[in-house]
Amino acid sequence: MYIVDSYSLAIVFCFITMLGWGSWANTLKMTPKKWEFPLYYWDYSIGLVLTTLLFGFTFGSIGAAGRGFINDLSQASFSSLSPAFLGGVVFNISNLLIVAATAIAGMAVAFPIAVGLALVIGVVVNYIATPLGNPYLLFTGLALVVIAIIVDAAAYKKLPQDKSSEKKKGIIISIISGILMGFFYRFVAASMATDFANPAAGLLTPYSAMFVFTIGIFLSNFIFNTWFMYKPVAGKAVGFKDYFRLGTPKVHLIGLLGGVIWCTAMEFNLIASEQAGFAISYGLGQGATMISAAWGVFVWKEFAEAPKSTDKLLAAMFSFFIAGLALIVLARIL
Repeated sequence: MYIVDSYSLAIVFCFITMLGWGSWANTLKMTPKKWEFPLYYWDYSIGLVLTTLLFGFTFGSIGAAGRGFINDLSQASFSSLSPAFLGGVVFNISNLLIVAATAIAGMAVAFPIAVGLALVIGVVVNYIATPLGNPYLLFTGLALVVIAIIVDAAAYKKLPQDKSSEKKKGIIISIISGILMGFFYRFVAASMATDFANPAAGLLTPYSAMFVFTIGIFLSNFIFNTWFMYKPVAGKAVGFKDYFRLGTPKVHLIGLLGGVIWCTAMEFNLIASEQAGFAISYGLGQGATMISAAWGVFVWKEFAEAPKSTDKLLAAMFSFFIAGLALIVLARIL
């Protein structure tokens, strides 16, 4: 299988993760209003599974190092398969909540709060499990990210809204999503070998772990996403008939594309984790917060109606995020 063999290349992969994780939700913005997000999410989850199969039978099956995709799956123990699957279940509920929060509050708010909080929790949890990198630089970077989240929430409060309850709901859902999202990566990491070229028996490697992870997402959809269809947090209730009645080939392809983008980013992140360490790999990937906020501010104009003073808050948010991410990168070097 293909393996990253240097820290510098691992950082490049993590930045690709950042771009993908911060951009996939644009596909949700591209769907028509009648296409409620639970309907979109079925196509998204199918896109995830198909992408892992594509990676597994290509990058996961080439080269002499490590185990091939099918061989890796066939030798995996239950104690390795179960955390990867559970990681998919935990991620799924957190991701459904962040999509709901995006529908209520927009990308520039939902992602910085939810993903920023997930970044802090995820880095701490993964560093405790696998302590790689300078802790002073790593946790100072996290502190700057926390400040960026607070500044973003302050900027959101300046937006004019008809109902203050909607404003609060968007923030609350984002916080719940972020807490859950902070733990999913540790489950996946726990299922994987730390030496990809010579993986221990029973453990998974990135390509097989991702496949099991996405199966966890897809199967749990029948519980979580079905609930959101009939008891929506935002938008109107929909049924399974609406998926076939309202969906056009173009709309389905948009959802599939969202899954392909997110899953490709996650694949790159896990491939990079051997060289970067799980804490730094996850932390850099979750710099997606800054990317999604940039989409919301500069492309979707989500703060167009905010007072001029909000610009300073947004500039401060981006500055704190960039500084925090820079320290996280340096934590493995210095």
